[in-house]
Formats: sequence, structure tokens, C-alpha cells
Amino acid sequence: MSLPPSAPDPALPPGDAPAPIPARQSPALRGALRAAFGLAAFTAAFTALMAFTHEITRERIRAAVAEQQMRLIDEILPRAHYDNALLADMIDADGGSGGAVGRIWRARRGGEPVALVFETFASDGYGGRIELIAALDIRGEGQSQVRGVRVSAHRETPGLGDYIDPAKDRDKEHPWIAQFSGVDAGLPIARWAVRKDGGDFDYRTGATVSARAVTRALGHGLAWVNARKDALFAAPAGARPGADGQTVEPVSQ
Repeated sequence: MSLPPSAPDPALPPGDAPAPIPARQSPALRGALRAAFGLAAFTAAFTALMAFTHEITRERIRAAVAEQQMRLIDEILPRAHYDNALLADMIDADGGSGGAVGRIWRARRGGEPVALVFETFASDGYGGRIELIAALDIRGEGQSQVRGVRVSAHRETPGLGDYIDPAKDRDKEHPWIAQFSGVDAGLPIARWAVRKDGGDFDYRTGATVSARAVTRALGHGLAWVNARKDALFAAPAGARPGADGQTVEPVSQ
């Protein structure tokens, strides 16, 4: 005998059925959700901590880099020779010079040009790339003169080709790189070579490659900078001069 159909709930609209009661979450599902939320919270906290650490150390790192740059520049251009904020008075010539010159810092005293400190590079060292920094003194009458040169980075053979760095040169009284100080920047490019190649500069026996690379790179860098010194001083700080020395675009320092 069949049971009579149940009467519809008068509280529900016709055709609607009661919503099903959700099943309770299993302990495994609850554990997985807690682990996921915990991992997300840890990731967010760690990311925030890293961002905060980077922010508070960025200025310290920048100051340390600036101090290292100035220490090297001080060896070739004493601070008594200029009174401007040297590191802030910088332009980047890397693109315009075809890679012969990198950053250029302009030294001024009383607003008047004093010297140009610039980076130049040799790609043909015995151990690979050699990075140099040189100061071009333009205060005298006529042609400018090299104020000083230093190797800022190299991988030349220790005890053999590393004499290009005065800190590694065994001859402390007459370091090899000191021979460039006072040289006329207008010296013809063909003479920027070691004597073995018909140029004007000394080298150490058994390590000609290192001296040859430095001398040639310095000559090309000086030729580019010296020919454009007036335009380089006139360019606004934080600019990229083109191959003709003219500013083509601003850059951040």
C-alpha cells in the first residue's frame, strides 16, 4: 500500500526545494587549508622583509660604491684640484664612443673646467678585459695632458702581467703605469704603443701583451675625449653624448 505524498512546505514558494545541508569539512581538508594559508602568510611576510631590507641597505651600498670610486679617482686627481661634486657631474659616453669610453666625470673649480676623469677599456689583455680610469688635465695652455691612470679591474697573470696595476707592481719607486702621467694627450695615435711595436712607451719583458693592451686602449680613449672636451663639459649632467660629442638623451646616474 503506497503512502500518500507529503504536503508541500507552505513557507517555500511552489517548485522550490529545501537547500541541502553542507557536509562538514574533513580534518584532512582543514589541515591542508591551514597549511596553504600559513605558507601564503609566510611568503608575504618574507617578501615584505626582503623589500624592507633592500630599502634600508640600498643607500649604504650606494655610499660604499661611491667611496670606492672616489678612492681610485683620488689617486689620479686630488680633490684639492676641484670643488664641485664630482660623482654627480657625470655623463655616460659608452654608446656614443663605440665602447672606447664609459662614464666621464667633469672636474670644475669655481665653475671653470679643470679635468675630465673617464673610463676606458681594453678587450685584448692576456687574461681578457682590462678596465682603466684616467684623468685628463685641461687647465694648461695648448694641448691637455694626462694627469694619471689606474687599472680598476683586470685578470692578468699574477706576478707577470699584473704589473699594470701599481698595487701589484714590484717597482714601487717607478711603477710602470706612472709613465703616462704628464704625456701630451694630443700625441698621435700611432705613438700610443709599446716600444716593441714602434711606440713611445715601455713594457716589461715577458709580459708585452698586458702593456700593449693598456697603452693602446688609453690612446684611443684619450683621443676620443680630448677631441670633444669642450662639448663634453657643456653637456648636462646625466646625459649620453653621441659620437660627435653632442647630447642625444638623458640618463639616470
